Amino acid sequence: MVFERAILVVLDGCGVGAAPDAAEYGDTGENTPNTLGHLAEAVGGLNLPTLQSLGLGNLLPLRGVPPAECPRAHFGKVRPHSKGKDSVTGHWEMMGIHTETPFPTYPNGFPPEVIQAFEAQIGRGTLGNRPASGTEIIKQLGMEHLRTGKPIVYTSADSVFQIAAHEAVIPLEELYRMCEIARAILQPPHHVQRVIARPFTGDSPETFRRTENRRDFPLPPPPNLLDALAARGIGVYGIGVVPELFGYRGFRHAERTQSNPEHYQALQRALASDCAFLFANFEDFDMLYGHRNDPLGFARALNEFDGMLEDLLTHLRPTDLLILTADHGNDPTTPSTDHSREYLPLLLYSPAFAQGRSVGVRQTLADVGATIGAIWGVTISHGEVIDYGVQNRH
Repeated sequence: MVFERAILVVLDGCGVGAAPDAAEYGDTGENTPNTLGHLAEAVGGLNLPTLQSLGLGNLLPLRGVPPAECPRAHFGKVRPHSKGKDSVTGHWEMMGIHTETPFPTYPNGFPPEVIQAFEAQIGRGTLGNRPASGTEIIKQLGMEHLRTGKPIVYTSADSVFQIAAHEAVIPLEELYRMCEIARAILQPPHHVQRVIARPFTGDSPETFRRTENRRDFPLPPPPNLLDALAARGIGVYGIGVVPELFGYRGFRHAERTQSNPEHYQALQRALASDCAFLFANFEDFDMLYGHRNDPLGFARALNEFDGMLEDLLTHLRPTDLLILTADHGNDPTTPSTDHSREYLPLLLYSPAFAQGRSVGVRQTLADVGATIGAIWGVTISHGEVIDYGVQNRH
């Protein structure tokens, strides 16, 4: 019995308790995180029958999701290794890249040499240049943007350079061109992880709304599992933000879907494709609810995902390996609206498994990539193969 296909699904922002080094990231005191645990308490219990049957409740006390007596999946937790608590760092680590030095952040905004170079190359001034919530800074500066045509530049606790612009003032292709200019400018020591286009519509602070035409421009990653699989002719299907996080390198097919329902529709198409590794990110938990401190919305999204997962399991073959994990936390119950440094859930399922068992606490997300690579005899620089009790072909 060997596996022929791997499906990696990332539940963006779904941490399962503060990591030992959480205080180094400011996640202490009232901001001490436990995304799923605190969420379950805040909403009076979660209703996740499919995740419960796989063993999610075996990872941590989770109101409404008790431990499964006979979990269907192997279950464990992951302590992230890389320095950072963001999507790029988390996804890169999954593919075998350890980031030992944090990427630069800008709590006081970008320095003059960055902003002046950017303004000179785009031919206009900018607004903002400070850390901010994307929805709030659009409310605050959107009308001035409409009057002046100046793009809104802002950052966050993450290593990002974000550019917000009204789609009727700065057309999408022009906004994307500005992002490419910023990406070229932002080299060491200002090598932020991502430049992000944040288009919006509306005609007043009350009606301004970010659209689904966001686009990410990340740093190109070092060599990783995706490159090794592509070199062997293994087809990789990327869904959601995943291809952008890797600069679209190593993917046979890529779909930049924008919501959890769209991600699942793409995953269904991927299952019918010729690809052997399907890599999807479900981002609504983080983007729509974690950053906005919305526990009810977060819980609702998890319940909806649980229904998608129930359907997904019916389409899996005995030669499929499904891995569920997260890239970081984003606790919607703490005062902070930033990502949080947490342990991450790990569930490995296949119809070939008679019953799941604990795989313990892994010391890096690279164990996920090592386990996937082992299906095709590919090794990566970091990570250990998780023993799931089924023989690989190599």
